[in-house]
Amino acid sequence: MVNRHSNVFPGILGRVCDRPCEPACRRGRVEKKPVAICRLKRVAADERDEDISSRLPKIPRLKNGKKVACIGAGAASLTVANDLMPLGYEVTIFEQYGEPGGLMRTNIPSFRLPHEVLNDEIQQIVGMGVDLKLNHPIRSLRELLQQGFDAVFVGSGAPKGKELKLPGRQEAAANIHIGIAWLESVAFGHVEKIGERVLIIGVGNTAMDCCRTSLRLGAKSVKVMARKPRGFFKASEWELEDAEEESVEIVVNHSPKAFVHENGRLAGMLFDKLEYDLDASGRIVGERVIGEAFLPADDVILAIGQENAFPWIERDLGIEFDKWDVPKVDTKTFQSTRPGVFFGGDAAFGPKNIIWAVEHGHQAAISIHRHCQGESVTERLPPGVNLQSRKMGMHEWSYANDYAPVERRLMPHVSLKERFKKLNIEVELGFTAEQTAQEVQRCLNCDVQTVFDAKLCIECDACIDICPVDCLTITENGEEADLRSRLKAPAKNLTQPLYVSVPLKQTGRVMVKDEDICVHCGLCAERCPTAAWDMQKSFVHWPHAEDEGRALEALKPKIA
Repeated sequence: MVNRHSNVFPGILGRVCDRPCEPACRRGRVEKKPVAICRLKRVAADERDEDISSRLPKIPRLKNGKKVACIGAGAASLTVANDLMPLGYEVTIFEQYGEPGGLMRTNIPSFRLPHEVLNDEIQQIVGMGVDLKLNHPIRSLRELLQQGFDAVFVGSGAPKGKELKLPGRQEAAANIHIGIAWLESVAFGHVEKIGERVLIIGVGNTAMDCCRTSLRLGAKSVKVMARKPRGFFKASEWELEDAEEESVEIVVNHSPKAFVHENGRLAGMLFDKLEYDLDASGRIVGERVIGEAFLPADDVILAIGQENAFPWIERDLGIEFDKWDVPKVDTKTFQSTRPGVFFGGDAAFGPKNIIWAVEHGHQAAISIHRHCQGESVTERLPPGVNLQSRKMGMHEWSYANDYAPVERRLMPHVSLKERFKKLNIEVELGFTAEQTAQEVQRCLNCDVQTVFDAKLCIECDACIDICPVDCLTITENGEEADLRSRLKAPAKNLTQPLYVSVPLKQTGRVMVKDEDICVHCGLCAERCPTAAWDMQKSFVHWPHAEDEGRALEALKPKIA
């Protein structure tokens, strides 16, 4: 439930998250492979008790009299409902399709995200009393605003796939598909087969879903066509690996030139073969065409990006649009230029990923609550961090600091022979309890901080002697560049600030710590004879609408 509090969809995100947390994992500084944070969250979700209804937020019977409309039943809108329902709001979600979930349902194949997982976590929110109106597209924002809602949240996603206008596009249109629309048709059972030879144009995560789905609908040869070298791909590395494991061929440095058709039917595509010049930092500084290539195909799927589309928002409602015809949305409050109308998820700033849509929903819910209570949406509670010592005795600490040398565990998969038998066979099996226990031990305690009290230090050098990675140095202070060169282990990562203490009372020197290489083992604190070093657990508080609700309630005058 700790996981659900911030992520809202732990079972979903434990399978399909883009994992923005893992590049920051300290384990990656040691051996380049971070802890499998995403996969561990899936285990927590999958191994929970069958019935968690008693642990979900309590919904008051007495409502607060405020009504909120959410457009689209995707991750952002569902998060808004999740945060506002416990505060007594009446939330109505309008969804154009017959099932909720937004792009989580229509664009993520069921072999990656089983429908039972999706349905379960959506029901946890809808079951709070949300009024979910399915098959109910909004065709006019003006008409919706006239229905008396106190606030409107737009979470309609980025539903328009980008087109590729090349010679032959119209003549071969029957076998050329827009990626997100095609995945949607597969999800709702409107498409059940595809040709044996398939070309996927684009190399983002949608392209990976398209190529793997094609294999399950009868394709024998699937090629993903990339305009640039692999280092410039938008797809996650693990998505590329999963596609290549299934014998998808990724062809680099090929730029689409024309659709080739014969007798009114697609025959293949013509490509320019490109060559690139890179500078020392790996950036492209030049490109040239070195030839031409024809690749035969029975079907082509275009997965070159998505765009917002708001034909149903009238342009005279006070909502300003930018030069790309996208609403101007405040990045902090998620409010548009019309008070009371908010945007989030892909609808706000274009395609990102589910975890960002969830965060947009959290922040928008705060703004909606403040707006409905007549408060400024720009004033909100700041994030906070509390520290608490882990020391229990002279040499006892309430956290494990052993270094586990095990490598990152690979995710077990259904065999290649079995996975193609049905479209909805989940490929990733998840970790067992034993595998989870091993992976957890790879954590280097990012949440347990070293805290140094300079006035207690006697400069005995015990901490410096015992540090296994030489991240501590006592030396004369100086300019940063000079200081970095004089450390016991030179601090080469310039993006990581040094921690420098006040002058120590014995010699006036300073304690310097290079956080970049610290493994939070706590040996400095264990060895220190004066307790100048301590290991303290950090508790990060990221306010949600419920916190704003309590804060606003506390400000109300009390009646004696």
